[in-house]
Amino acid sequence: MIVAGIDVGSLTTKVVILKDDKILSTSILSTGEEGAVIAQKAMDEALKKASLSFDQLENTVATGYGKKSVTFTDNTKSEMFCHAKGAHWLFPFARKVIDIGAESSKVIRLNERGDVEDFTGNDKCAAGTGIFLDTMAKAMEVPIEEVGELSLKHEKKASISNMCAVFAESEVVSHIHRGTPRNDILAGILESIADRIFGMSNRMGTQNDVVMTGGVAKNIGMVRALEEKLGVKIWVPENPQIVGALGAALIARNFVTV
Repeated sequence: MIVAGIDVGSLTTKVVILKDDKILSTSILSTGEEGAVIAQKAMDEALKKASLSFDQLENTVATGYGKKSVTFTDNTKSEMFCHAKGAHWLFPFARKVIDIGAESSKVIRLNERGDVEDFTGNDKCAAGTGIFLDTMAKAMEVPIEEVGELSLKHEKKASISNMCAVFAESEVVSHIHRGTPRNDILAGILESIADRIFGMSNRMGTQNDVVMTGGVAKNIGMVRALEEKLGVKIWVPENPQIVGALGAALIARNFVTV
């Protein structure tokens, strides 16, 4: 059985092609303005890598904010369910999923079967999201890829107390003008995001088996800041960006078997 999942995010579009219990191929492309076009290109790239044609797919499921723009999909599913399904497939012991995407962040509580028991999200404010982190990195004139490693070299975390992205950026600029060391400011930025996620996580109860998904999970400084706040080890997939698309593929497989 060969199925595919596609996750159309605001910054990147991801595709996972699954055959039974094996990932055949993946693709990640920048979404850009034409979501439908990029979705097709991402699917074509994944199919090419797997040496398959679209007709060989038995089912496809789309997720993400742009899921309705995908014209070739058979079904759609919410990001929450897809990230939960993908995270539990990779880490069967997972009981909580923290997903930090470009424009939203979510905390999801799972049962032992990987079903969603409860969730909370932050989709009305940039704070605690990838775009917030990217904005702060630009204000610091630091490449986003270097933020995590540099933050780990801090001596004293700078205080970034405002949860509003606009005012937080003003705080960062003030720290720069005062001569606060760069690494300390970066650590403070990640600490402020961790504070936001910590509050959301607490509303979901306490679980030790936590998995982090989404592009921000590639930031080692962010992962460490959250581990300190939560007091637990956080498990990060090898490619955290594709977890939503993986979950969509797993759901596509279930649609075929039921």
